[in-house]
Amino acid sequence: MKHSHSEFPPYMKLDNAAKIYPAARRRNWMALFRVSATLSDPVDPAVLSTALSRVLKRLPGFAQSLKRGLFWYYLEHNDGLPDITPDVANPCVRLIPKENRGFQFRVRYYNRRIAVEFFHVLTDGTGGMIFLKTLVAEYLRLKYNAGIPCTDGILDCGESPRPGETEDAYLKYAGSVTRSRSEKNAFYIKGTEDPDDVHIVTGLIPVAEVLERAHARGVTLTEYLTAVLILAIDGIQRRSGVRRCHMKPVKINVPINLRRFYPTETLRNFAIYVNPGIDPRLGTYSFDEILRAVHHHMGAEVEEKLLNARIATNVRTELNPILRAAPLFVKNIAMKLTFNMVGDRKTSSSLSNIGVVRVPPEMEKYVRRFDFILGPLSRNRVVLAALSYRDTLVLNFTRTIRESMVERDFFRFLVREGIHVTIESNNQP
Repeated sequence: MKHSHSEFPPYMKLDNAAKIYPAARRRNWMALFRVSATLSDPVDPAVLSTALSRVLKRLPGFAQSLKRGLFWYYLEHNDGLPDITPDVANPCVRLIPKENRGFQFRVRYYNRRIAVEFFHVLTDGTGGMIFLKTLVAEYLRLKYNAGIPCTDGILDCGESPRPGETEDAYLKYAGSVTRSRSEKNAFYIKGTEDPDDVHIVTGLIPVAEVLERAHARGVTLTEYLTAVLILAIDGIQRRSGVRRCHMKPVKINVPINLRRFYPTETLRNFAIYVNPGIDPRLGTYSFDEILRAVHHHMGAEVEEKLLNARIATNVRTELNPILRAAPLFVKNIAMKLTFNMVGDRKTSSSLSNIGVVRVPPEMEKYVRRFDFILGPLSRNRVVLAALSYRDTLVLNFTRTIRESMVERDFFRFLVREGIHVTIESNNQP
């Protein structure tokens, strides 16, 4: 079997988090996310293709096809390049491997924008952003002969791949003590299904204004945004006419980047999820009460000893000798059942904040904006992704129902707080 770097393995096991995604995907859905950069000038697809070939030599962990083994899915090194295609109105629709030469990501362009959509078997938002920044930096070097240093997460395409970039950090850092996963099911946003459309509503906000409101209350930006999202969804449940005693918890799934806590170079999945929220049966919550609940939940959960135990719980399932010995079709049934029972049922929505995107000044003058978009979840109809670049916070809502009540209430609250919001949508004619 040919592969670009003799020291790079021809195939890889899926990391611990990735194992559920092939089993959980359906005919019309798979777990995708998208990162994009908007440049100062229109994109040249031929130059982008050359840049991509250089990046895949440096990052062979992304040049993979998904294969079915007897006991597990695995990734096999894929030579060649995926096609670079013009962008479409509906991002993150299911990847059909036959149309994409077997690659588990796709590269798209439109006018000044370069976008990469990843199937979650390959990587998480942090790894995806490193890939995008490396690709854009290489494109700018080829196109403009720009002298862009390899800092701020931009990798040097002249270097060899590093083994640590493809390690399964979950297995490396799992503790020995596990924790229960039991949680109540959460309130579920209903609406008019729009199966053919993925609606994206974007809010562009001066990051300093949001930080000022968050810091005045002694919370982080992510905690503040999570509380605003809970407030919006809580209002929808209260207006639905359901009696208080029958109300469900409103909880938000918030991914935590574990690279903050553990020394690893991995570009594969390395995040864990916490689900802060409120129980509306206990009464009506003010914004400050929601904020306190979120802040204390995040503070208690996002702590290294508890994270060790959470990782151990996930890894223990994978290492269970009975499950390991079961053939893949049995594992698939078990994982599908688990995903359908747990999956998105424990949370009302998801908020993934990739944080501050930094690039060297030599690159910043070419890059106007970055975006991060979560593909639709399997059950939850509205999700939110965030990042900050330069002085702007970019919030992208993805939804698969017609009704825009979550975003409307979310942004209205920010405006009432005195925050300036500019709204964009992919639905405009």
